[in-house]
Amino acid sequence: MTDIPFDNTVTATAPARRDIGLKRRYRAERRFRFYGIAAIAIGIFFLGALMFTVIRGGYTAFWQTSISLPVTFDAGVIDPEGKRDSDANVLATANYPLLARNALAAKLGLDVEAEENRADLRLLSGMISQGVRTQLRDMVIADPSVIGTTQNVWVLAAADVDSAHKGQIDMSVPESRRKVKDKQVAWMKTLTADGAMVERFNRGLFTFGASSRPETAGMGVALIGSVYMMLIVLVLALPIGVAASIYLEEFAPKNRWTDLIEVNINNLAAVPSIVFGLLGLAVFVNFMGLPRSASLVGGLVLTLMTLPTIIIATRAALKAVPPSIRSGALGVGASKMQTVFHHVLPLAAPGILTGTIIGLAQALGETAPLLLIGMVAFVADYPATPMDPATALPVQIYMWANEAERAFVERTSGAIIILLLFLAAMNLAAILLRRRFERRW
Repeated sequence: MTDIPFDNTVTATAPARRDIGLKRRYRAERRFRFYGIAAIAIGIFFLGALMFTVIRGGYTAFWQTSISLPVTFDAGVIDPEGKRDSDANVLATANYPLLARNALAAKLGLDVEAEENRADLRLLSGMISQGVRTQLRDMVIADPSVIGTTQNVWVLAAADVDSAHKGQIDMSVPESRRKVKDKQVAWMKTLTADGAMVERFNRGLFTFGASSRPETAGMGVALIGSVYMMLIVLVLALPIGVAASIYLEEFAPKNRWTDLIEVNINNLAAVPSIVFGLLGLAVFVNFMGLPRSASLVGGLVLTLMTLPTIIIATRAALKAVPPSIRSGALGVGASKMQTVFHHVLPLAAPGILTGTIIGLAQALGETAPLLLIGMVAFVADYPATPMDPATALPVQIYMWANEAERAFVERTSGAIIILLLFLAAMNLAAILLRRRFERRW
């Protein structure tokens, strides 16, 4: 019997093949990790670029150039005929900007009566915001005894002067191409050196209403309108969404109708928000006759948009509760209703709260549906009720972005910063609530 020769190459190549396969898998794993890290790095880079651009362009909006003036409330200007006791409109219609201009001229040593200073006086008037009319008028109406006295008043500088003081205007450009003239620049330096022109915290950004002048434009109306709408969304969407979720998840029979409802709810969550705006315009404004630009209509539209998100989040939270909780409750004699409301719903509450807050954050940043229902109106007065005309934070940003004035650019970025802070706070609250109350099974 002849011996069959043994081939060592077969057994020798098997470990080599395994080593090659392991190396290939390790290389693929390293590539996957690299792609993941690169994707995260790219996302962080663009997020950082966005935040840097917004903050760099908007942080100056939180500071406003103001001028300290010793304003003399001259009775000859406010009430030259002495009719304020018999005619209440006299105090409201006086030429208050003239008082501020004369005070600034006196501070800079200019004679308001000299004929040769007329051109300079016009330049002085251009340095003071026209909002001084309302400011001084309110002072006089609130306390008529100031007439005939001199009061130190901080008045807002005009938008172009504010931009120049913040270094946002290139002074190397020829004077003929600048809105801020050389004399105004010299006066600004004099006032700054005397401490009479400084940058102060811009409270008006949070309290003023709409205005065509950047220095007197604020988000007060938009903030109140957004609060009204979020309250309406919370009051309507949370109970309706939770009730619908409980019924679909715990009580509804599983058939083609409930399947159809579930599919449509999932589809509604992906519908563009502008479609909800069209629905709100057709139903709430045209059919029901609710007022345009009202926070109530905006809240109803955003409620329709937020409902699918809350329903989906609530159903997911209910599904996450282990079946043993339900079985145990039913086993000790609890009814189906008691099982759901006494045992299942409390355990699902963290997920429900998280979904609700995320839905509210999404609604807070929506613009398109609000534009369609007319919340883009120019509203200067605070809305007293949800039925009054109002606007919202994202709509205010949209309106300021369309303005041509240079100073509106920084206000747009400042409003974006505030909106991002609200959204970040709401999302952070959702994360903290979930971690605080969530139970792991």
